[in-house]
Amino acid sequence: MSWIRERTLNWFQTLALKIIKTGQLPKHVAFIMDGNRRYANKQNVAKAEGHIRGFDKLAETLSWCMDLGIPEVTVYAFSIENFKRSKEEVNTLLQLAREKFKRLLDEKEKLMEHGVCIRVIGNLSMLPEDICKLIAEAMIITKDNNKAFLNVAFAYTSKDEITHAIKDIAMGVKCTDILPEDINEKLISDCLYTYKSPNPDLLIRTSGEVRLSDFLMWQISNTCIYFSNALWPEFNLLDFISAIFYYQRCYPDLQRVAKMQNSKQIEHNRVSMYVNKLYQKRQIEIENMYLLTA
Repeated sequence: MSWIRERTLNWFQTLALKIIKTGQLPKHVAFIMDGNRRYANKQNVAKAEGHIRGFDKLAETLSWCMDLGIPEVTVYAFSIENFKRSKEEVNTLLQLAREKFKRLLDEKEKLMEHGVCIRVIGNLSMLPEDICKLIAEAMIITKDNNKAFLNVAFAYTSKDEITHAIKDIAMGVKCTDILPEDINEKLISDCLYTYKSPNPDLLIRTSGEVRLSDFLMWQISNTCIYFSNALWPEFNLLDFISAIFYYQRCYPDLQRVAKMQNSKQIEHNRVSMYVNKLYQKRQIEIENMYLLTA
């Protein structure tokens, strides 16, 4: 299944999207794609098939976002907690990742044509080298694209992300690049894996579970959260439109809260220099990840 799908909407679906586009649309939508295993049990198929169907649904959902003009999507693809599952299932998930990132690279012409920038956020040191190479290549070849952004949270938890941000800040203080008094909310945000992205406007979780599973906990303090009862492989366009409509109903309150919290924090020149230095270091790590395993 292709990452970039051609438009396949019927006239009714097209009309529904046109109607929903008359309202305020989120610029960044995040998904907790939950329910693949339960779907497999429900359909009496192997867990691997459930995960494959889940990827197919991701590709379809990305096409809906493109149709609506939503420029940024973040998906929770693989939690660090997933490593605690059976060895068989972990190996299945990692093999699926290999196949899908290889397919992504095979489709690089489509990615360039649509201007899609791929970012993988997470603790990549926990992944096999060959997967890291594929991830690094996908990020490198698409880094200058700016029409649409797909962030894939892989080997990710929010606790791990915040821990790494704190370690980076502590090292910055130790090396005297920054001072303790420079530490504030903005600096922490700038040191997260998601530093290149605005916070999500809308977070959608499927499968009927009403929890966040350690996903983007720092970033969603002012995010509209929608819980869908549909298992992820069964998530359809009507479910998605319902989530967008829910966001539109919440939008006035979200704007009011955002204005109340919009306090500017002064950033010293040394902080800007430190943050730029950190970003350059991370980019070099990605490039080395590709070159050293090539």
